[in-house]
Amino acid sequence: MPAVKPNVLLLEDDPAIAGTVAFALEREGFVVRSVGLVRDADAAARRQPPAVAVLDIGLPDGQGLDLCRRWRGDPDPRLARLPIVLLTARGEEIDRVLGLEAGADDYVPKPFSPRELAARVRALLRRAAMPPAPAADFVLDEAGQCISFAGVPLPLTRLEYGLLRALLRSRGRILAREQLFVSVWGDQSDAADRTVDTHVKTLRAKLREACPTSDDPIVTHRGMGYSLR
Repeated sequence: MPAVKPNVLLLEDDPAIAGTVAFALEREGFVVRSVGLVRDADAAARRQPPAVAVLDIGLPDGQGLDLCRRWRGDPDPRLARLPIVLLTARGEEIDRVLGLEAGADDYVPKPFSPRELAARVRALLRRAAMPPAPAADFVLDEAGQCISFAGVPLPLTRLEYGLLRALLRSRGRILAREQLFVSVWGDQSDAADRTVDTHVKTLRAKLREACPTSDDPIVTHRGMGYSLR
């Protein structure tokens, strides 16, 4: 019996881009439904939730970002947990940060390679099919600005606390470095490029010291960011 091809919902109003992306995805074994309006994408997803959605940000009747937020808060779990890739404008870092904060799982800046987009869609499908890993035993006390791991209070700096809190709030989702930077450092634009990586490294060391027998709960996703198991 032939395998069922994964269904991809593509929201893109530029016919040339939509055609190129659809061709690349179909060549990789996907079935593509292409629409050019936010309302049509929402209606199509509700009729038949896709395996993955690829959303452009700026559309004639609204924003792909708003649609992403709407789905993330939807009572239908198929939409709330739908893997989403955003197509962002070249060089617009704010688009990428806002997209990840809206709940997108990945982003691809324009101009992009259709083959790379297809690879990212396939990677999202693999991750969605994986069983969730057992979560570490964290307790977040926001009032006291304290986090315990496996029953042990962690001696965290203010910035380490901010990083771990952001990861806890989005457990299981990948947070890009830009998103973590904005969440923890805010408008401090003079920080070094490797600031997030450096603080994640020290945070890992403290977690290993607090509970050396546990697996590392912070997962590095090369070229994408970090997540918490």
